[in-house]
Amino acid sequence: MPIKIPDNLPASEILNNENIFVMSEDRAYHQDIRPLKILFLNLMPTKIVTETQILRLLGNSPLQVDITFIHTKSHVSQNTPEEHLINFYSTFDEIKQNTFDGMIITGAPVEQMEFEEVDYWEEIKEIMDWQAKHVTSSLFICWASQAALYHYYGVPKYQLTEKLFGVFKNKVKIKNTNLMRGFDDEFYVPQSRHTEFRRSDIEKHPELQILAESEDSGVYIAATKGGKQIFVTGHSEYDALTLKSEYDRDINKGLDIKVPKNYFPEDDSTKDPIVKWRSHANLLYANWLNYYVYQETPFDLGKISEAGYDDYMI
Repeated sequence: MPIKIPDNLPASEILNNENIFVMSEDRAYHQDIRPLKILFLNLMPTKIVTETQILRLLGNSPLQVDITFIHTKSHVSQNTPEEHLINFYSTFDEIKQNTFDGMIITGAPVEQMEFEEVDYWEEIKEIMDWQAKHVTSSLFICWASQAALYHYYGVPKYQLTEKLFGVFKNKVKIKNTNLMRGFDDEFYVPQSRHTEFRRSDIEKHPELQILAESEDSGVYIAATKGGKQIFVTGHSEYDALTLKSEYDRDINKGLDIKVPKNYFPEDDSTKDPIVKWRSHANLLYANWLNYYVYQETPFDLGKISEAGYDDYMI
C-alpha cells in the first residue's frame, strides 16, 4: 500500500530502506485516487518508534492511505521532541470537524493507574465518543482497548500478579469473521502489560464477540459484532527487538523482571530472538483496512455520521 506521509517524517527513510511503499504528498496529490483517511492517535511516549511500527503494517496492502497524526493536548510528551509534534501532529480540536475512514489509538504506559487518574482521560473520552459518528471503524491497541471497553461498556481491568511479558500462542475463536480471514488456527502475539480484562466480563455484553484468545495471556481480540470497534490487547506491531529493549531497560533499572516468555531461544537473553508474529501482524492490519474500512466506508465521508453500529457486516 502506498502510505502518504510527509517527506521528512523520520519513519519515511526507514520504511523506504525496508522497501515499504511510501508516497510523498506531492506524488499522491497528482494521483486520481480517493485515499483512505486514517486518524492515528499516538499515546506512546516514544512516538517516532510507534509511528514506524504501525506505518510498516499499514504498508502491506494495495490501498492508498492518508495518515493524520494527533496527540493529546492535555498531556505534554516528555520523550518526543516538540519540533516533531509541531511539524507532524495535530490536536483533536484541530481535526474534530473532519470525518475519517478509520482510526487507530495506541497503547500508553498508564495501565497501572485508574482510568480517571490519567491526566488526559477526559480528552480520550471525548475522542472515543466522537469516533462513533466520525469514523467508520476504530482499532484500539493495548491500554486503549481497555480504556474503550471500560468507557463504552463498563468492562473493568484487573491487576495481574506479575507482568505479562513475552510471545504467546493464541487461537482463533470464531473462524468465519473477516478480521480473522487467512489466520492460522494458532498464531503468536507479543504481550507486555500489567493488567487485563476478562472473558467473563466481555460475555456479559451480547454486542461483543471474542475473536481470538490465549490460554496463557487471555483475550487477545474482541470486537463489536458490526466491527466498528476492534479491541486488541497485544502488540502485533512490535519489532523483533522491542521486547528485548523493554527487558534491558527494566534490568538496568534494577527491576525484578523475568525473561520474556517464548521469545529468546532457550530463554537465553544473549541470543537473538526469533520473530513468530510478523505474518499474523501484517494480516491483521490488512484485513482491518480491507474488510472493515475500505469495504464499508462511504465514498462521501460526510455520510459516516448517518451510519449506525449495526450497519457494518462482520
